[in-house]
Amino acid sequence: MYKYIYLFMFSMSILSCKEGNKAETTAETDNADTTSIKISLAQWSFHKALMDKKMDNLDFATKAGSLGFDGVEYVNQFFKDKAQDTAYLAQMTQKAKEAGVEQLLIMVDGEGYLGDADEAKRTEAINNHHKWVDAAAFLGCHSIRVNAHGEGTAEDVAKYAVDGLSKLSDYAATKNINVLVENHGGYSSDGAWLAGVMAAVNKPNCGTLPDFGNFCVKRQDGKMWDSPCIEEYDKYKGVGELMPFAKAVSAKSYEFGELGFETTIDYLKMIGIVKDAGYKGYIGVEYEGSRMGEEEGVIATKTLIEKCLKEVSESTAESK
Repeated sequence: MYKYIYLFMFSMSILSCKEGNKAETTAETDNADTTSIKISLAQWSFHKALMDKKMDNLDFATKAGSLGFDGVEYVNQFFKDKAQDTAYLAQMTQKAKEAGVEQLLIMVDGEGYLGDADEAKRTEAINNHHKWVDAAAFLGCHSIRVNAHGEGTAEDVAKYAVDGLSKLSDYAATKNINVLVENHGGYSSDGAWLAGVMAAVNKPNCGTLPDFGNFCVKRQDGKMWDSPCIEEYDKYKGVGELMPFAKAVSAKSYEFGELGFETTIDYLKMIGIVKDAGYKGYIGVEYEGSRMGEEEGVIATKTLIEKCLKEVSESTAESK
């Protein structure tokens, strides 16, 4: 029943949630021409190289530019101690400028649960995110991506997540920054649950970052990550439910077949869902496969997105 807790609020507030506050990085009610969509690169695509010190955080924007990307999406763990180091952040900005890429958002992990049942811990998590809001504003990003995690029943976590997200969004609004929630494990991987939370928050700078993957709602032994998935939410239904609130989109990819198509996700169907929502922002490449090298997988994902955007645009033109 929890999937329908916020259904009334969703129907009443969906229009106000579609209002963007920076760079028009949100979904609109009209079916936008997919030629308006640009492609960005999520830093997690190179997490192995970064963790193995084969790539430095300051090299990431340069790599993205060399591969033909228009924007970059950072991951905070690769410059975890630099959030308040303006000299370092200025270096990042200079590197991005030289590479010709736009700095779009920071994906924030490891700063506490915004849906924590303990008010003191939830407040600490909110405050921990403030420095990343400030860093995003300094870099010229439009958003930070956060997690709506917590422990307890779906109803309780939703209630506390609404509180945590609302308070963080109020602070972020003072910096002209969006707070985005990704389907990223636990209850957040249930599209209806997360859409309900968004409707309840009902703030123009609080939205979603739909990920084509990450729809596992239950794993073996109750773990959040690193164990077999035993229950998965319908990924296409989930992306469709989250798109009305989307201010960024993550094109997750894992494996590719001989013809260049992703073997676990119907990309043409996903791009169609994004297009039908009237989305006008960036689609971020996030390669997580193991059979291809990271750069090879990134290129394969970018090529597939471009192919699907073209096919969707041609199909739309033919139907008119």
